[in-house]
Amino acid sequence: MFASKTIRWVAAAALALTASGAMAFEPAGKVECIAPSDPGGGWDFTCRSVGNVLEELELVPASVQTINMAGAGGGVAFAHTVSKRKGDDQLLVAASTATTTRLAQGQFPGMDADMVNWIGAVGADYGVIAVSKDSPYQDLNSLMSALKEDPRSVKFAGGSANGGWDHLKVLIAAKAAGVENLPRIPYLSYNNGGEAMTQVIGGHVDAFTGDITETQGFLESGDLRVLAVLSDERLPGDLADIPTAKEQGIDAVGPNWRGFYMPSDIDEDAKQYWVDAVDELYASDQWKKVMKSNGLMPFHPDSGEFQAFVKQQINDIQSLSKEIGLIQ
Repeated sequence: MFASKTIRWVAAAALALTASGAMAFEPAGKVECIAPSDPGGGWDFTCRSVGNVLEELELVPASVQTINMAGAGGGVAFAHTVSKRKGDDQLLVAASTATTTRLAQGQFPGMDADMVNWIGAVGADYGVIAVSKDSPYQDLNSLMSALKEDPRSVKFAGGSANGGWDHLKVLIAAKAAGVENLPRIPYLSYNNGGEAMTQVIGGHVDAFTGDITETQGFLESGDLRVLAVLSDERLPGDLADIPTAKEQGIDAVGPNWRGFYMPSDIDEDAKQYWVDAVDELYASDQWKKVMKSNGLMPFHPDSGEFQAFVKQQINDIQSLSKEIGLIQ
């Protein structure tokens, strides 16, 4: 195995020679992936699952180490990347719609999307609203009816900061259901989805708002019941039994892309290497298996389109946040 891997890297090095004879970028030694959360959440899943496949495909020379850096809805990791890791071409940072939400709402003070390099997406994760197995709410409409009577009657827990993407998903669904006084709906922020679900299962909070990939373990154990997935159509495979909000008469869709950014000031050939690596990973059979088993849907804009997509999503979320009174 070691010998074949060495041969592969020698061959890759030979192919990487430019016309001038200079060596193009390739990673050396350990690669780091920052998950801006504690273990158990969506960003942690992104780093660990992608890291495993990068190693399996031999797109990295050694291991990919996941570093958990929770705080401020991803703000601690973003600030660390911007202020302390400029030029670091061995660092990937997990990102998602939660990241663009915080940027859209100005929650990373003094920082914006142009301060990092946006590398690519590896799929989309759809939002869910779920309750414990003992909850009195059997479907999304019964929960929304309770909110219509009293917006403060149902407490939600999620892994994003207050006003973040998990919080927004509740408000999107509630608005579509005709609930008024949206800012009065209680939302409790935890460091990750796993911690939030534990609070719901323990009976401390009424409902969970997060992404389908986060719920897999608790769904399999039967401790969590998903009232609705916020997708246009039912998800495939083992998740096909979960109803959409749309089929329950509530026109709410909440896709959450999964991907990466890198520090600024990296060489263009280093950025291109990681863009190509993400492309190869996304096209691989290994990653298709990960997507299928975790409810990830196809989503992979071309490298030239991804940065433009990120900026457009930030503009769209900013408009939505203003519409429902989260920001001025």
